[in-house]
Amino acid sequence: MRFAMSIPQFHADGEFGPAAFRAYLARVERLGFDSAWAQEQTLGSKPQLGPAETMAYAAACTERLRLGCVVFVSTLHSPAHLAKSIASLDQISRGRIEAGFGTGGKRRPFGAFGVDPDRYVARFYEGLEVMTRLWRESHVDFSGEFWQLADASMEPKPFQKPNPPLWFGGSGRTALRRAAMTPGLFSGFFGAGQATTEKFAEQVRTVREALAEAGRPAQDFAIAKRVYIAVDDDARRARERINDELAALYMTRSPETEAAAIAGTPAECARRLHEVLAAGADLILFTPLFDPAGHAERLAGEVLPELGR
Repeated sequence: MRFAMSIPQFHADGEFGPAAFRAYLARVERLGFDSAWAQEQTLGSKPQLGPAETMAYAAACTERLRLGCVVFVSTLHSPAHLAKSIASLDQISRGRIEAGFGTGGKRRPFGAFGVDPDRYVARFYEGLEVMTRLWRESHVDFSGEFWQLADASMEPKPFQKPNPPLWFGGSGRTALRRAAMTPGLFSGFFGAGQATTEKFAEQVRTVREALAEAGRPAQDFAIAKRVYIAVDDDARRARERINDELAALYMTRSPETEAAAIAGTPAECARRLHEVLAAGADLILFTPLFDPAGHAERLAGEVLPELGR
């Protein structure tokens, strides 16, 4: 079992506090969490700092903590630029970077990024091929539908060889099967925070079935889950607060997303987290949407001991 905390990214204009950010990351590291993760949302009304920039700052604030993003919506990026950014992060952190990737789904504002909405899945996988080849090969020749490279090189390569661990963030059965069965690409599946534990368990079964069909050892393919969480001695207050924060984050009320979130007393949270672990999670990413520092303390001191840590 591994446990991670989210990196605080929600800061309105002028509200970011460098000292508080540094103190939070240092404390998360001292409390023994495995890693800290950012997320990407380029367009949206809720103020949110970019993931790569936030990860770079976090790397300077820590020494041991692994750092990741789940997920980069890589369909909306130039793969050469994104590959360079991730390789640079891995170098300055001395090999502590992990990267999750997702297509973004059909509802993304593709027009704002110059992306053909009818070809976003093909663009996603072609972009990943470009990135991994730039990381792994000294010179790249590539003739694709979206990108063309002639004797292209990228230096320095990532600190981790051949590249940082790559996670797939998706939900559909076909997408999960393809990610699990594509050799040499993804090293794990990261379940979304909006997915209920029951849906996550179904996704894990799909991944493991695909791994078996492909002849890939299940133990070599990690399984993780983001969990939106609110810990409070007043369970009703915890539930009301997290539901309000989720509505602000997703700009709508969603019964399924609210059902996926865990809220309540430490004992109640531990009980539901046991269910997430039983569904197949090797890594749980705690994502409190308010008071992240307070949650890190309560999770480490009152919840994780109930999970056998």
